[in-house]
Amino acid sequence: MKQILLLLVLGVAFSSSAQQMALKKGVVVDGIKVNDSLSESYALFLPSNFDASKKWPVIFIFDMNGRGKQVTGMFSRAGENQGYILAASNNLRDSLSISQNVLIANRMFRSLLSILPVAEKRIYMAGFSSGAQLASLIPTFIKGVGGVISCGATIANVDVLSSKNPFHYIGIVGDEDYNYQNMLNASQFLDKLKFPNQLLIFEGGHQWPTTDYLSKAMEYFTVSAMGNGGVSKDEAFIDESFDRNLGDISALISSSRPLRANHALNDLINLYKPYKSTDSLKDSGKTLRKSKLFKTQNRNQNTIFFKEDLIKDDYAYYLEEDILTYNYNNLGWWNYQMGELKKYNASANRFERKMGKRLKGYLNALIADNMDMLRAEEVVDEEALNFLWMLKTITAPEDYSFYLKIISYSAKNEDYGTSIFYLEELFKNGYTDKNELYSLEGTALLRITPEFNAVVEKYLQSARYDMLEE
Repeated sequence: MKQILLLLVLGVAFSSSAQQMALKKGVVVDGIKVNDSLSESYALFLPSNFDASKKWPVIFIFDMNGRGKQVTGMFSRAGENQGYILAASNNLRDSLSISQNVLIANRMFRSLLSILPVAEKRIYMAGFSSGAQLASLIPTFIKGVGGVISCGATIANVDVLSSKNPFHYIGIVGDEDYNYQNMLNASQFLDKLKFPNQLLIFEGGHQWPTTDYLSKAMEYFTVSAMGNGGVSKDEAFIDESFDRNLGDISALISSSRPLRANHALNDLINLYKPYKSTDSLKDSGKTLRKSKLFKTQNRNQNTIFFKEDLIKDDYAYYLEEDILTYNYNNLGWWNYQMGELKKYNASANRFERKMGKRLKGYLNALIADNMDMLRAEEVVDEEALNFLWMLKTITAPEDYSFYLKIISYSAKNEDYGTSIFYLEELFKNGYTDKNELYSLEGTALLRITPEFNAVVEKYLQSARYDMLEE
């Protein structure tokens, strides 16, 4: 049975009266109000061994869709393992300005810090994708942030970084993520600025990392805090952590991943040099980099990165041109590019296969960014949006929403031929939701045409309206 912790809350931000809260340990508690005068709330996780008489590290997690409970739950196992308080706002949104989101985050910080015993030097931020970018900006606006866990995205703006206000940066990224190369470059840039940083790399794409990687990031924060006085030094903890990470590096070497092993080895040296002699590790690194396999893979990867940059430049250039000119004729070229990516995915070269997956992710992210920019305009260019929806049926054919948008837009403009074409393409890709289809906005006249119902009957065996023969 979960323990119940009763906390007397005094001086909650913007509140003049004391109140009593019941906070469960070991589970995510959602809907905690920032204060009585606002509707803003956040989700909270306290580890099972939480003790109000001690000070605890806290990680504020940023999700730009306001899914506080969901993202806190994703971190909860790692938080339990490493002994971290977790919190995430339910009110952050991509549609809000940076300043608005920072203010929302700041109100959450003030609320939590007023009710829980938090270690001053151990306040951290975390997030995935756009949430990670906002998290990386927080140390610029709010002093006292000890570090950032950035998943699947690099630092939002390196120009605002200052050696006078350093923080511990930990990136986590998949080697098939379109941000992979950017995060490698960011790590090198932070090294030059003398920012403490590590980059954890896993096999995968643009996705949340597993608990193991989140737990390792928290472990790194704890190791670092033992060196700067944020927490008492624990020799046994440091030895166990060091040996475990050294074992992970050995596994990378054994599995013929010398590039990742070399990167992890450099991170290990930088993180543990305050506690351990690293001379033998440096010698191991030199030996590793002299190996034939390392040199071959490094040369191969650099060649792939160069090729990848050229293709990304082409994507960005031609997409901008096509949007400006509504160049539907170029959809065939984009379809050809997807065929080329399939060839990369089937390549015997592992680096080329991963490049193919990164390029597909990059193209879809580029299209999404352009959609966002178009929708943000005072007068929305619906024709340009329609072009991008058509492009998305090529780059992400499994996403049915874009076919439906095209069918609706074309029907509103009485272009029934285009609607019928994309209706059939929708069915060919496995769509079966007849109720959604027959309630689609702007298609009232389209839905009663013989052509529409003939296609529905062909793929779903029955149509809502009978086809009348003349």
